[in-house]
Amino acid sequence: MRYLFFIGCFLFCLPLCFAQEVEEKQVDSLYREDQFYLGITYNLLGKKPIGVTQNGFSFGVHLGFIRDMPINKARNKAFGIGLGYSSNGYNQNILMSRDDNGKFVYTLLEDSRSYSKNKINTHVIEVPVQFRWRTSTPSDYGFWRIYAGFKVGYVVSHVSKYKGELGDIKHYGNDDFNDFQYGLTLSAGYSTWNLYVYYGLNSILSGNATLNNSPIDMNAIKLGLMFYML
Repeated sequence: MRYLFFIGCFLFCLPLCFAQEVEEKQVDSLYREDQFYLGITYNLLGKKPIGVTQNGFSFGVHLGFIRDMPINKARNKAFGIGLGYSSNGYNQNILMSRDDNGKFVYTLLEDSRSYSKNKINTHVIEVPVQFRWRTSTPSDYGFWRIYAGFKVGYVVSHVSKYKGELGDIKHYGNDDFNDFQYGLTLSAGYSTWNLYVYYGLNSILSGNATLNNSPIDMNAIKLGLMFYML
């Protein structure tokens, strides 16, 4: 139901995006590109340990608001800072389980036929910071843009889910997750439609999480589309 809600929001917002391009607006020489954003990404895992693979479709949904702060007279260069929310899934073959002492242990699921689901879900409150370049003018709302920046996020909740021969297993409250996630971002495109890339600079799990006695140093890489709406 959560995914249907996000998709419904996406379909609802798209007509508004296109409407902003044709709607007549009063010329404002001191305009700002304050924007709501909605993104959909395919989530990859970088720096995977040997034997770790991804299967199925891992995707993320991102939404929020960015305040625009122009820094030149033409107002086509600006800084942006915002607040947003991100939901991310990562399908992979690392089984998270507890030992007799309640400590989390990590093992590889060798046979993909032995399970139908094994994934991590995270929910993150994010603060994006951007340097923004665009070809906009006070009267032109269809323009090219390149927004490069940095994003810091706090993981408010996370869960690992397994469904297979071992039964249905869910784990919450795993202290091995890094509470803070941060990385580089880039959005580029024309008008509402923009390609989006996020590259995580720290790992999803802390150094306490090990696989075959080596740290699980996987980071998040997200590729997708970002939609900006005034």
